[in-house]
Amino acid sequence: MDATLAFPLLVGLIAVALFFDFLNGLHDAANSIATIVSTRVLRPQYAVFWAAFFNFIAFLFFGLHVAETLGTGIIDPGIVTPQVIFAALMGAIVWNIVTWLFGIPSSSSHALVGGLVGAGLAKTGFSAIVWHGLLKTAGAIVMSPAIGFFLALLLVLIVSWLFVRQTPFAVDSTFRVLQFVSASLYSLGHGGNDAQKTMGIIAVLLFSQGYLGPEFHVPFWVVITCQAAIALGTLFGGWRIVHTMGSKITKLNPMQGFCAETGGAITLFGATWLGIPVSTTHTITGAIIGVGSARRVSAVRWGLAGNIVIAWVITMPAAALIAALSYFVVDLIG
Repeated sequence: MDATLAFPLLVGLIAVALFFDFLNGLHDAANSIATIVSTRVLRPQYAVFWAAFFNFIAFLFFGLHVAETLGTGIIDPGIVTPQVIFAALMGAIVWNIVTWLFGIPSSSSHALVGGLVGAGLAKTGFSAIVWHGLLKTAGAIVMSPAIGFFLALLLVLIVSWLFVRQTPFAVDSTFRVLQFVSASLYSLGHGGNDAQKTMGIIAVLLFSQGYLGPEFHVPFWVVITCQAAIALGTLFGGWRIVHTMGSKITKLNPMQGFCAETGGAITLFGATWLGIPVSTTHTITGAIIGVGSARRVSAVRWGLAGNIVIAWVITMPAAALIAALSYFVVDLIG
């Protein structure tokens, strides 16, 4: 396709990708602020500004390994066309809207991966899939909440031992301050991992149209624009999902909120460094369940947690199906 002729379409697709990034911030705002809101350390309206700021500056602290994985490691960049990208984004956006409306903390990340897979399969079949990248990402569905769970559980045990001689009031006061640090770290991890997914989509689209030259890379303007879009989405919050994440799964105090956010942040930092596009939703949910389990197993509402797990399992195939249908429709019209 001639790059000049494709320019208006290219601009439109970039706008759709940025809308997904905005929606990602809206959908996943709860991941960054649910614990600090539920522990009443920050009011919701202040918490979203806090999270949005650290979402935006995350590019200063991380490389672009996740963007490279999304751009070249899920489907073959050689088969990417504007139709493929549009279909992939439709799969992710539609699934995000459905889960947001019902207050289900599903994964925007895996919705996007599912969308790419569905669009790639619809275009060329299984030859489109980069299996090592897809399997690495699929493995993170299990690993990220499990690591978040165990790290948060371990942190609760360590903190409980360190502060065993302190009064409950002193512990509460200390962790009300420390939770600002843990919430900041988690928001950094969220912005660092999630914004890069849209960067990868835009960059591979530009690459496929010949705008990046012979080698794949992510232009700086794409980095800044994507960080701004996800931060703006976070400002609008996701109050339905905040309620589920912050109070319905288990009740949290500031010490538990600190442990959940810190455990989740460590998981996200490691995944981003390794270039794995993990789910921030999965990670913080696993961490919240971990701190709840440390108190007592019955403190966690396992029925609700089970429903969330079901949403995790169906996210990728559901988004893939929507993307495949979108591709067939666009291809038929075209």
